[in-house]
Amino acid sequence: MTPNFKRDILKTVLNRLREPRKFIQALIGPRQVGKTTLIMQALEAAGVAFHYASADASARDAAWIDEQWDIGRLRAKEAGSPGAVLVLDEVQKVTGWSEIVKLRWDEDSACGSALKVVLLGSAPLLVREGLSESLAGRFEIIRVPHWSFSEIKEAFGLGLEQYLYFGGYPAGTGLIADEERWRRYIVDSLVESTLSRDVLFQRRIDKPALLRQLFRLGCDYSAQVLSYQKMLGQLQEAGSTVTLAHYLELLSGVGMLTGLQKYSGSRVRQRGSSPKLLALNTALMTSGSEHSFSTARKNPDFWGRLVESAVGAHLVNGLLGTGIEVFYWRESNYEVDYIIKGKGRLTALEVTSSRRKHSLPGMARFCKEFGPHRKLLVGGQGIPIAEFLSAPPEKWTV
Repeated sequence: MTPNFKRDILKTVLNRLREPRKFIQALIGPRQVGKTTLIMQALEAAGVAFHYASADASARDAAWIDEQWDIGRLRAKEAGSPGAVLVLDEVQKVTGWSEIVKLRWDEDSACGSALKVVLLGSAPLLVREGLSESLAGRFEIIRVPHWSFSEIKEAFGLGLEQYLYFGGYPAGTGLIADEERWRRYIVDSLVESTLSRDVLFQRRIDKPALLRQLFRLGCDYSAQVLSYQKMLGQLQEAGSTVTLAHYLELLSGVGMLTGLQKYSGSRVRQRGSSPKLLALNTALMTSGSEHSFSTARKNPDFWGRLVESAVGAHLVNGLLGTGIEVFYWRESNYEVDYIIKGKGRLTALEVTSSRRKHSLPGMARFCKEFGPHRKLLVGGQGIPIAEFLSAPPEKWTV
C-alpha cells in the first residue's frame, strides 16, 4: 500500500479522542496542510460531542477562550460519561492563551470534568513556546507536516513532475490548469497570510520588509549554501547577521523556509556555519519565480534545484519530531547534499539531477572522515526520485 502519513496521523488523533481524558492534544503544522479537516474527520469517526471555534478571524483575548470553554463544558455535561471535545483553532492568536488554558484545564481536572481539549496552530514555534512555558506536563504534540508526494498522488493523481513544480498544498491542486490563478492563490492565501498573520502579527518584527526579502531570497536560493554576509549583500533592507538568523528561524517555525546547518561533529561549529537554504514546499519556490511549468522543465539548473529541494523538504518534513536531524556537509570544494543523523546512525545522501553544481561530490571524503552507516544516491542510477519521495524518510536511515 502507498504510504499515507496523514492517514497515520488521523489514526493517532482518533485513538487520543477515544482515550480517557489525559492530556491536551496540540496539532501543529503550517497553514493549509489539513489540520482542521483532519480533526473534523477524527471527531466524526469518534462520534463524540464537540465544540469547534477559531481565533483566526481577528485578534482575540482571554475572554474569548473562557466563552468557548464554557460551551465545551456544557457539551460535556450534556454528553454525560463519554464527555465532549473542545477544539480551539489558531489558538496562538489569543494574547496570553497558554495561561488561561492552563487555568481552565486544571479546574476541570480538579472537578473530574470529561472535557477533552484539542489545540490547533499554524505557527508551531509560537505554539510550542506557549505549551512549554505554561502547560508543561499537560500536553502532547501531534505534528502535521506538508503533504508528501505519495499523499498528493493518491489523493489528487498528480505525477512526479507536477508535484515537483506545484508542490504539496492540497487546495492548490485544483488550480494548476490555470497557472496564474494558482500563483495568486499560493502568494496571496498562503505566503502573505503566513507572513502577516502568523509571523508579523505575533512577533515584534523591526524590519518586516527585510523578512519578506529574506523569504524570497531563500526560495530563489533553495538547496544552496549562502553565508549571512552574502545574504546581506543581496538584500535592499539593511540588517545584521543576527537579525537574519532570527528571521530565518521564524520562517522555519511556520514551515516555510529553513536553513540547514553544516555537519561537522561539533555543535559549536554547526551553529556558526553558513546555512543551506531550503524551501519546505517547492510551491513556495515556483510561485514567485519567472518560470512556468513548461519553461521550468527546460531549465536544467532550475529543475535540478527543485529536485534537490523536494528531497531535502521530504527529509525535514518527514523527520520532524523524530529526534533525527538533517544537515549538509561541505569542505573546501567538496559537498554532500544531505546528512541525516539520529538513533546512533549517520546517513550521507547525494542527489543526482541535471543541475550544474559549482562544488564536487564529496561522498568519498565525507566517508573517510566520518564513516557513515549508509551512503545513498537519489536519482540517476540510484534510488528513483519518485520512489524516494514515496517512502517515509526513516526507511532510508535504518
